Amino acid sequence: MIESTIIITQTKKWLADVVIGCYFCPFAKKPFKGDSIHYEVTDSSDAESCLRDLLLECQRLDEHPEIETTLLIFPDGSPDFDDYLDLVAMAEDLLIAQDYDGVYQVAGFHPDYRFGDAPVDDPANYTNRSLYPMFHLIREESIDQALASDLDPDSIPEKNVAFARDKGLIYMKVLRDACF
Repeated sequence: MIESTIIITQTKKWLADVVIGCYFCPFAKKPFKGDSIHYEVTDSSDAESCLRDLLLECQRLDEHPEIETTLLIFPDGSPDFDDYLDLVAMAEDLLIAQDYDGVYQVAGFHPDYRFGDAPVDDPANYTNRSLYPMFHLIREESIDQALASDLDPDSIPEKNVAFARDKGLIYMKVLRDACF
């Protein structure tokens, strides 16, 4: 596994250049600039270990209200995107089973992310293509506050897709890959 500090540095660059730089998530800039994102790199590669790590991050958020959100990064986990989608579904079920439903939400990012109806080479896929498989663990309260401040949150995905497609596949791929 690559050293954790390198993975975190790369992930921060991806957040700054792609997620914030392309305005894919209008709510990411504040916690990024405020240094209230926790980055956790794990060597877990099987579903059970990944889910255990997710629960540990929920507990960290429980104990540290100053942490706005967590990125749980699995550099050696779920290289296959379809397997990763299964892992995300298990993570969502686990949050419900552990009474975290309505407290935390998990969002997924993956190097091979693909929207269900999109071809593999659709530039729009890069709106969710990260450097490594990861879970974004978000406080539901923060989501509610952020959505209340945005005039039209339902238009965010459409704007992201339009932006990525306008820029094109090569631009989006080079932008993301430059974060390595």
